[in-house]
Amino acid sequence: MIRSLYTRVVLIFLVSVIGGTMLAFFIATWAFRDQMNENLQIPLTQFAQDIGRLYEEMPTEKANEFVSGMNQLGSYYIRMYETPDKFRAYGQPSLKEFGIDEELVRRVLAGESVRVNTNGITIELIGMPFRTDKGVEALFIEPVGSASAPFIIKWLLNFATYALIAGSLVFLGAAAFVVRPIKQLTRATRHIAAGDFNVKLDIRQKGELGELARSFEAMSSDLQRSEEMRRDFVSNVSHEVQSPLTSISGYALALKQSNLSEDQRSRYLDIITAEANRMSRMSDSLLKLSLLESKPQLHRSELQLDEQIRRIIIALQPQWSVKGIRFELDLPVVRMIGDADQLGQIWTNIIGNAIKFSPDNGEIAVTLSRDVVNAAVRIADQGIGIATEDQERVFERFFKADRSRSRKYGGSGMGLAIVRQIVSLHRGSIEVESEPGRGTTFTVTLPLDSPEPSSDR
Repeated sequence: MIRSLYTRVVLIFLVSVIGGTMLAFFIATWAFRDQMNENLQIPLTQFAQDIGRLYEEMPTEKANEFVSGMNQLGSYYIRMYETPDKFRAYGQPSLKEFGIDEELVRRVLAGESVRVNTNGITIELIGMPFRTDKGVEALFIEPVGSASAPFIIKWLLNFATYALIAGSLVFLGAAAFVVRPIKQLTRATRHIAAGDFNVKLDIRQKGELGELARSFEAMSSDLQRSEEMRRDFVSNVSHEVQSPLTSISGYALALKQSNLSEDQRSRYLDIITAEANRMSRMSDSLLKLSLLESKPQLHRSELQLDEQIRRIIIALQPQWSVKGIRFELDLPVVRMIGDADQLGQIWTNIIGNAIKFSPDNGEIAVTLSRDVVNAAVRIADQGIGIATEDQERVFERFFKADRSRSRKYGGSGMGLAIVRQIVSLHRGSIEVESEPGRGTTFTVTLPLDSPEPSSDR
């Protein structure tokens, strides 16, 4: 079995061209056979008639002398039969001289004209009776040169052969040009299968192959980003899990000591409990984010957005009241359709972060506005802020803008990743504006009638 695409393309071309040429030739020959026979017969018949008139108007000896000097003898071989076994010939016979039997001579002497074409196209022999001063004789004329039709057929066959050879050579180059990008894609596929996603294809074609190459490069780039995200994810999970596990293990070993006071034991147990709860929250966040990404669903219902935000702020009162934080609210009535539970998660995470990173006695401003199709929620705090280079990464899993202070503020770094996923499911957008030391502002824009998530997510 031929596996090479290049070889298969070339063989298909050759078989198609040769088969098509032969088929077209035979069909054309069959369709115009009668016309070609007629065209070949006309000059032979006219030449035979001219010779017959010559013998009718001139004495036989004179006519024989005249015929023997004719220029046409270079193309025709003439035989004149007085009887079936007696004839005179003029000109040079062909390499394949056509044999004339006695029966054929008798038929012509009897006044019958005959025509012989052995292959159905080329006239091999023509016979006609003619009268001389000695009586009726049989005239047979045989073409010995390249008659027009045979010559044309031979020329066409040679032309087809040369055209096939030239076309094949050109097609070999064209096929190589067509197959080369596919070979490059094959090599690139092997690199990707081996784990090397840094693939660049030097393919400048603009057709389907060019589009395929560009799609392949885009796919390779996406795979490379996915692989980097996977490695970062594994690294981050390992780091985030290792920290509480180390604390739990260390304090559990410390509890085995017999000389600990009750206060120490109680404090160690509180630390173990806190670290276990931290791992539990991280596990819940991972599960929630995984469900949002793999099985996006919206339980759409009508809700009053301003009322929902107020309830979230009240639910978070234990966190902000202990820090003396004030809220500046501008929440006009806005009704929309969306998933109430998921939207509540958005405000809980963003406002919770604002409370966490705000200084004592700080202020958080929550503003709600709307237009014809969208509602916009703006949450601004006076906290530690986010560096400019980190603002595009705050929505990544496990990312913490200030890792040196992460122990102080806690958290797994997945809250904003969940927020972005929920906003995306509602076909909305989220933006962040921040300046280190001067606070952070998140703006969430949502359509008033959130559509169902598409099946291709």
